[in-house]
Amino acid sequence: MTFASYPSLKEKTVNMTGGASGIGAEIVAAFAAQGARVGFVDLDAEGSAALAAKTEGDVSFETCDLRDIDALRIAFASLKSRIGPADILVNNAARDDRHDWKDVTPEYWDERMATNLRHMFFAIQAVAPDMIAAGSGSIVNIGSNSWWETGGGFPAYATAKSAVHGLTRTMARDLGDHRIRVNTVVPGWIMTERQKELWASPEALEKHRDRQCLPDLIEPVYVARMVVFLASDDAAMCTANNYMVEAGSI
Repeated sequence: MTFASYPSLKEKTVNMTGGASGIGAEIVAAFAAQGARVGFVDLDAEGSAALAAKTEGDVSFETCDLRDIDALRIAFASLKSRIGPADILVNNAARDDRHDWKDVTPEYWDERMATNLRHMFFAIQAVAPDMIAAGSGSIVNIGSNSWWETGGGFPAYATAKSAVHGLTRTMARDLGDHRIRVNTVVPGWIMTERQKELWASPEALEKHRDRQCLPDLIEPVYVARMVVFLASDDAAMCTANNYMVEAGSI
């Protein structure tokens, strides 16, 4: 497979949440290959270091628990001091742990919102002033088609991911006068190593193939390619919208 190059991304600064593995690791590699400076935050220090070591290009990371907003702000400030103010933000970090609605406590619900939603807003808040000063920027929030498909088994996760679309729409309005674009990329069932280990049984895969228009399972690289496109100047008039990478499975 041959993918596009975007000259407009060369030497741009990318901040990202959740870059050590899965979809995030593919996004880091995709931006680095475009010649961008990439800085990501992740709780997995060992995985982050391994990714940075093996990825060709300018890649930095900070270890951070995104549920701690003060720690997130400190991590982003550190990245800024090392690679410069962000031109692009990718809000990728999330965790789709399964849970039975009957067992959910208020504490678990709040922790799921902190894991899957709250940090997205505060990441935007952290980088937007520099984008405003520059008069441009691209923010890409990673959503999920789990709630579009009426998927069950993770009500807190699905609720948080549905809210990503509201965050995208309202921030696109608030930041649009500064030529800052805000979009959501909506992955379907992406075949990360975690998904393969935990849930991708032959039966589940066969059932899912029947829901897709395309017969092929979706690799993380295809989500990364959509993110890279939306960050580039080629998408200069794209904002406030959802961009699906789900093989027609809704």
